[in-house]
This record gives sequence, structure tokens and C-alpha cells, in this order.
Amino acid sequence: MAAMSGSRTFRSLRHRNARLFFVGLLVSNVGTWMQLTAMSLLVYRLTGRATDVGITLFCQFLPMLLLGVWAGAVADRVNKRRMALVTQAALAVQAILLGVLELAGLVTLPVVYVLSLALGVVNALDNPARRGFVIELVEPDEIPNVVSLNTAVMTGSRIFGPALAAVLVDPLGPGWLFLANGASFAAILWPILRIDRASLHVAPPAPRGGTPVRDALRFVGRHPRLLVLFTVFTVVGTFSFNYNVSLLKLADERYGDGTLFGWLLTVTSVGSLAGSLLTAAQRRVGSVWFFGAAVVMGLSGFGVAFAPNVWSAYVAAVPLGAGGAAFIASLNAISQQESPPDMRGRLLALGAVAFLGTTPIGAPITGWVADGIGAEWSLAYGSVIALVAAAGGVVARRRSLAAGGVEAVARLGGQVPADEHVAPPVQVDHGDRRGLVPES
Repeated sequence: MAAMSGSRTFRSLRHRNARLFFVGLLVSNVGTWMQLTAMSLLVYRLTGRATDVGITLFCQFLPMLLLGVWAGAVADRVNKRRMALVTQAALAVQAILLGVLELAGLVTLPVVYVLSLALGVVNALDNPARRGFVIELVEPDEIPNVVSLNTAVMTGSRIFGPALAAVLVDPLGPGWLFLANGASFAAILWPILRIDRASLHVAPPAPRGGTPVRDALRFVGRHPRLLVLFTVFTVVGTFSFNYNVSLLKLADERYGDGTLFGWLLTVTSVGSLAGSLLTAAQRRVGSVWFFGAAVVMGLSGFGVAFAPNVWSAYVAAVPLGAGGAAFIASLNAISQQESPPDMRGRLLALGAVAFLGTTPIGAPITGWVADGIGAEWSLAYGSVIALVAAAGGVVARRRSLAAGGVEAVARLGGQVPADEHVAPPVQVDHGDRRGLVPES
């Protein structure tokens, strides 16, 4: 572990708190992905319609869309460790209740919808608290690394969770998998309780009152680089990441076996782990990495969608996962590099809303495409959107630089990111740039 924590990629693991937390997070999220995979299979077996799987995801992520940024404002004002303890315990209760109802034969589609909605409410509160707490585990100059490692752990858990669901859902049934997920939360609750609070780097709480949500939106709106990245991230997150719908339909219709869904998710997650670790190895994450990841994800999505057999799909799924994870991790890293401490929870929540909160829009649309047009296009249409959005983002970013956005930032005391081209100086109205912060 000492050698690992000393390397550039794993440098955050030199902190005992980070090691404890990430081990617990990995175990807990294996259970979470096992439950999510089993739930999608359960709904699909109940109705045979990808649209119903999309509606389940609509219920699960609607609270993130409605409450996500507000939850980030709450996380900026309270003790993130205590908030994460409460939300993780509530997630365990939801999983156990779902498991008991399934074993009792009481699970119907409306029950799944209601419990998915409850899961979504708790997740909306947990997301900014838990991710904000991760940042407090390390020193400020290690924030990009710990954020990327957090993404690596979250995506790496998808290697094992979906595979376990694929193997165990038939012999055990989904109910026991839901109960196993409930028990797995002990792995994350214990390190949160046992963490060395004296060595935490706790950010000062944001002041109460005011307009915290609008402040976060204004912050992004006045920051040319973040505005472009968040816009692209929102578009791609809405339509290109609905794998629980598209891969499930592909496994059933194109490859003839619905249980291959779990294996497709697993192989995609192998790539996701690689993409997260590659991002963690970057000393400073820039826009080139962000847009490049979107292109890799978009191109490989076509490979999975139209693969002639499942083995070819497995090969294409690796860069699909790598590009997707690098895309997510780079947005998180860039936003945390460029935000003041009392704004970090809100920007994490804003990113979660852009990615997870848009699922209520994208998942039902993806389900409709899968049922009405074809399984292949339920993934391929998102790949088209990813490529177009990345191209549009590159053009918008270049125009922003040409208009003098980087120079305005530099004149306010910041540094130009290493991956950005500096345009010739132009006149800038500083009155319109009030509140802009350095990009570095």
C-alpha cells in the first residue's frame, strides 16, 4: 500500500483516512451495483419493455433533478461527515425493505417505482455530502487526484456488482441480492465512524441565507470555461449514459440472452476503471482531456451498438467505459480545481444534476428508442449526440478564448490552464466579469 500511495496515480492513498474510506466505498458500491442490475432485470422480466426500465430510472433520478443543487447548498452548510452517515444508513434501510418485500412476493411495478423514488430522494442528499467529504480527506493540492480516485472506485465497483448479479440472480432471486446490498453498507458506515477527524481538511461552512443555488449557477455562468464544459456535460449526460436501458435491450434482442446485460456492464466498467485511473494520473486535468474522452466514448458506442457478436461488443465496451469515466472524472476535477472551498459542494451537486438528474429525461427516451426503433439505436443515438456535443464544445471554447476569456481571468490574478491557447489581448469590460475567479 505504501508503494501504491507513493505513485502519482494513487498519491491520495498516503492518507490513512482516504485508504479507509475508499476500501469501504468499494465494498458498498459492489452491493449497490448488484442491486441496480438485479432491479433492471426484475423490471424487464415483469414487463419485457425497456420503456418500463426507463420509467424506473425516471423515478430513481427525478429527485436528483429537483433537489440536487439544493442538496449541494445544504452540504456546503453542514458537517458533511454526519450528513453522509445519515444518508448511507437510509440507503441501507431502503435496500433491506426492497429485499424483504421481494422475498415476501409483494413486489409489483408500482412498488418498484415508489421505492426507486425513495432511493432517489436519499441519493440526492447523499451525493454532494459523500463526495464533498471525500475532498476533506486530503490536502487541497491533492483534490483533483482524490476526486478522480473516487470516480475510479465508484466505476471499479461496477466490474464486480453487475457480474455478481448476472451469476446470482437466477439461483438466488433478486430479493437476496437486495438484502446483500443492505448489509454491504456496513462497509462504508464503519470507516466514516472510525475516520481520524483531527486530520480532516474541513472546508468552512457556507453562510446561511442568501441565494446559494443561484450563486452556484451564476458562478458557472460567469466562468467561460466551466460554462462550456457544464453545457456539454449536461447534453451528453442526458442521452449518452443510459446503459441500464440500452445494454439490457441489446443483450436480450441482439445477443439473445438478457443475463448478458450484467456482463456487458462489467466489461464496460473495466474500461471505466482504466479511464478513471488515467485521469487520476494527470497532475492537472484540462479541457483537451475532457473533450477527447467524449470523442472516445462516442466512437466506441457505435462499436458496441453494431457489434456482430457479444465478444466484439465486449472489446468495444472497454473504450466505451474508459471514455465515459474519464469524461465524468475530468469535469469533477476541473470544477473542483477552479472553485472556492465554500462552493465545492454546490458544484459537485450541479455536476450530479447535469449527469444523474437528467436521467429522468434521457432514460425514458432511450427506452422508447429501444422499443420503437431498435436496440442498436438506443445506444447509437447517444453516441451521435456525444460526438456532436464535443465538437460544439470545442468550437465554443475556442470562441471564448478568442473573445479574451482567459486573459480576463489572468488579469484577475489567475493562471491560464496549461492546455489552453492564449489569444491576443483584447479589450474586456471588467464590469461584466465581476465575480469571475481564476481558472487555476
